[in-house]
Amino acid sequence: MENALSSERKISQSVIQVTELLGMYQAELARILGLKCGDIGELASGRNTIKKDSHAWQQAALFIDAYNLLFDYFSGDAVAIYHWMRAPNQHLQGTPHWLIVDDGKLSLIRDYLSQALSESRGHPENG
Repeated sequence: MENALSSERKISQSVIQVTELLGMYQAELARILGLKCGDIGELASGRNTIKKDSHAWQQAALFIDAYNLLFDYFSGDAVAIYHWMRAPNQHLQGTPHWLIVDDGKLSLIRDYLSQALSESRGHPENG
C-alpha cells in the first residue's frame, strides 16, 4: 500500500482494498472509520472519497498502517494473516478482528503489531 496517503482517492481505494484482503465486511469498515454503510458503498464505487484531515482519514491511515505491519510480520502469508485476525490473542486479551471492529482498539492493534515486528527483527522499540 505504498503512497496510500498521497490523495483522497488513493487512501479511499487503499482502505477498501485492505478491507477485502482481510475478509472484512463494508459494514465493519464503516464502524472502523466512523462512517455510514452507504458512505462505504460510495467509496467502493469511486463516487466519493475520504476527506483529508477528517476522523475517517485518520482511522483509514491507521488501518492501512496496521495492515502493512501485519503483512510484513507474516511475510504476506494471507492465510496466516486471516488466522491471526480471527484467533483469540492472549496478549491483546481478545480477538484482533473484534477488538478493531467492536471495541475501537485499532490503535492498540497497530502498536502491538509494530512492537511484534520490531522484536521479530531483533530491534525492540523503546517506550
